[in-house]
Amino acid sequence: MDLLDSILNSMQKPPTASEAQKSALKKQKEALERKQKDEKNRLKKFRQQVEEKIGEFIKDGNKPSLQFEPMEQTYRSIIRDVAETAGLQIFSFGQDGIDRYSVVYTKERGPSEDELSVRRSGGVWSEDKAAEMALQHIELKKQAALNIEEERNRKRKHGKEQLSGTFYKQKYAHLIGEDAALDAAHKTNMNKTYGEVPSENKKDSRSIEQTMADIRAKKLKKAENKEATENNHQID
Repeated sequence: MDLLDSILNSMQKPPTASEAQKSALKKQKEALERKQKDEKNRLKKFRQQVEEKIGEFIKDGNKPSLQFEPMEQTYRSIIRDVAETAGLQIFSFGQDGIDRYSVVYTKERGPSEDELSVRRSGGVWSEDKAAEMALQHIELKKQAALNIEEERNRKRKHGKEQLSGTFYKQKYAHLIGEDAALDAAHKTNMNKTYGEVPSENKKDSRSIEQTMADIRAKKLKKAENKEATENNHQID
């Protein structure tokens, strides 16, 4: 055996194809496991940070809310889990995958409708914004009160007109004609003594005593007429 054969025999043979594939798969698996382990540790660390922040928020008791930075859904779900476990309210705002973020509130002091409206529309909520919207509500209430008062004054001003024949004519002219409506309006004008019913339409204005006396007189007259009729028949 010469020197060359000796050297070739001492060298390791190249791995077969199956062994190379097994080695590559093993390395990939180990890399994936390391990545999963790193992600798990990262999420665990993030949860601990969230628990600390929420714990401080609860102990403080003066802050109206606790806002987190925009983040992926996986991290927001951890915030939600920690907040709900602590008995708090949590809302998310913004577009998913772009700028969606979470805000935590206590059960007793949730967000106002104004805050929800501003945040959902992409705005920034702050003490200055809250004061601005509070002033807007005050102005709106003042304007609403003015509108109500103006409406009352308008109704008082036109109250007599609404009770007059003009109103009656306008209301019923399309049903019974202009002339008939006007005539009906004149007949139903306000009567100071009997309200809206004309005095000439009253059927009987006699007292009870007078009415009873008239009835007795009618009965007496009827009896006299009957007696006179019977006497005339006897004479015949």
